[in-house]
Amino acid sequence: MAVQLQKGEKISLAKESGGRLSRVVMGLGWDAGPPPKPGLLSFLGGGGGEIDLDASCLLFDAVGRIVDAVWFEQLKSKDGSIRHSGDNVSGQGEGDDERIEIDLDRVPAGVKVLVFTINSFSGESFEKVRNSYCRLVDGSNDQEVARYQLESIPGNHTAMIIARLYRHEEGWKMHAIGELTRGKTFHDMMPVIKNYL
Repeated sequence: MAVQLQKGEKISLAKESGGRLSRVVMGLGWDAGPPPKPGLLSFLGGGGGEIDLDASCLLFDAVGRIVDAVWFEQLKSKDGSIRHSGDNVSGQGEGDDERIEIDLDRVPAGVKVLVFTINSFSGESFEKVRNSYCRLVDGSNDQEVARYQLESIPGNHTAMIIARLYRHEEGWKMHAIGELTRGKTFHDMMPVIKNYL
């Protein structure tokens, strides 16, 4: 059974999966529209609309320098260890809207931290987003290892640092972050991201 993470919590991937993980998937999902009000639309799942959120995975070395980025303009890392499923411009449909696959065994040894972010490229506030989450899945059997439900997001924020994976001893750990900020792409978020390296 998957661990339900709270903001700030950290887990060992090996411990929670029951063994050493070599391939994982970070899945991100969201729905567009404000939270439905009580009544018929709520019952029918109404709320509707579209919003273009973009997931990114940033690779950092031991001194906090960015060495690569996987996002809608570059769907795989230069070394091929990380791949992005592609840009979902609406948030519509069931399940993960965007997925980032990581082959942990192939991530270069010099990469110490992977940071996952999400941005509203169109500049729409996260107030228009509901049912957002990130989840870590064992890539070998599609079993969910951990899930971080992103709570209701007030204010005019357009970006979030969701989580990070980082090397710890012989394996990897996950840290649920949930830090709100602003930015159309991860480039705009770098001053805040540096706080988590």
